[in-house]
Amino acid sequence: MDERDATEPVLQLDDVCFRRDGKEILTGVGLTVRAGEHWALLGPNGAGKSTVLGFCGAVTHPSSGTVRVLGRQLGRVELQELRRHIGHVNPRHPLRSPLTVREVVLTGITGTIETPLRWAPSAAELAHADALIGTLGLAARSGDRWPTLSQGERGRTLIARALICEPSLLLLDEPSTGLDVSAREQLLETLDDLADDRPDLTSILVTHHLEELPASTTHALLLSAGRVVAAGPAATVLDTANVSAAFDHPIEVHHHDGRWAARAARGRRAGTRPR
Repeated sequence: MDERDATEPVLQLDDVCFRRDGKEILTGVGLTVRAGEHWALLGPNGAGKSTVLGFCGAVTHPSSGTVRVLGRQLGRVELQELRRHIGHVNPRHPLRSPLTVREVVLTGITGTIETPLRWAPSAAELAHADALIGTLGLAARSGDRWPTLSQGERGRTLIARALICEPSLLLLDEPSTGLDVSAREQLLETLDDLADDRPDLTSILVTHHLEELPASTTHALLLSAGRVVAAGPAATVLDTANVSAAFDHPIEVHHHDGRWAARAARGRRAGTRPR
């Protein structure tokens, strides 16, 4: 893949629409993400978050408008090559074999779920995998098998897997799914540490819950019914008015020590907009 202009956006959606079976899923979505930014995609079920993430991962093409990922326009680029530069963390990872933590991380090199037949990692790849496993706090579990891991340990394993090919863009699809409070906080600390250790890495995290956003979140996109409610710096976008509008319910948003919290606004009826 050719070198990308350092000033060029990592991701750019221009007036993007997406239709499926005659239904409009996204309408006129615009988004510009630059290197080192950490975006949150939020909105209710059916808002279009997964579709936007599909554009980011070069797995979905728009019905109209343009999508550029890492400087390459979808529809005019070899997708497999582009995807090698994108790390994807999916907590619903469909692994069926009892691979070890180390083996799961190494499948990030081959881009497969299972270890391919007749494939063996090089000494350098093994060392890189072990270094990532240590960085994610899993050195003592490197040889443990997938079915024995907690949800939190699986989440950190999948982050290591996504990072092993040194991606420019990291996608996190509801990474806190199934985690208890302790495991969630450990995961968010891991994401904050990554933001500090890898200042050029760009990330996009999808969630329904403001409490699941790491403190390193820099920007946010709020979607509702396939349209952008607000997009920009997180401190500006994630406020009571915008979140209430996106979820069509009066919600009070609080921001303290870099973290967000939300609760239903007392004394307001559903459907009323906060002033």
